[in-house]
Amino acid sequence: MEPIWLRPERSPHGPAPEHSRERIAGAAIALADVSGLAAVSMRKVANALGAGTASLYRYVTTRDELVALMVDAVNGELGYPRPTTGDWRADVLAIGADLRALYGRHPWLLDVQPGTTALGPNGVAYLEQGLAALSVLDRPARVKLEAIAMLSGAVSLFARDEASASSGSTPDGRAATARYLTAVVTPERYPYLAAALGGAPGEEAGGDLFERVLGNLIGGLLGT
Repeated sequence: MEPIWLRPERSPHGPAPEHSRERIAGAAIALADVSGLAAVSMRKVANALGAGTASLYRYVTTRDELVALMVDAVNGELGYPRPTTGDWRADVLAIGADLRALYGRHPWLLDVQPGTTALGPNGVAYLEQGLAALSVLDRPARVKLEAIAMLSGAVSLFARDEASASSGSTPDGRAATARYLTAVVTPERYPYLAAALGGAPGEEAGGDLFERVLGNLIGGLLGT
């Protein structure tokens, strides 16, 4: 079976399709935004469209294809590709901020397992944007692609933590962990961890944690 992106949306023969891929994806996204990815099924999307479940299979052959349409549709909100500034670090951090905001609008994206959906046109545009941001660096293309992949993974971890915090499910657990570490991590037993948690004398992290971690991560991967 060819990827959905290589199949024409409309057959050159027969009647015009009743539903577009854009409309199908929109109905599924609306469901996921309210109730999560697990709530998205072919039956529920068909009901939202006022169609029969069987008829939906004329447009998408599996639920995975449906999720691929959803992911690519929301990736379109990024508006890539667009001009870069020539400051690779600033451009990479801007991409990271865009992704972070996208996860905030569509938390169900965190439940899409990497590699389970086909890369769509807007996913390709994302990769192009990342490579454009890093084009000023003299590094192999493979290394740049790896850096973009790590950027995506790091942002998803931040977004997952933020989603957990906003749901109210983690503060108690974090407080308990902090109390435990305070009790057991002493300079005598764990000198390096105690220094890291307490901060070395005269050392200030400074800056936004998100930007600092992403900047250090990508800079380390690219050897800058």
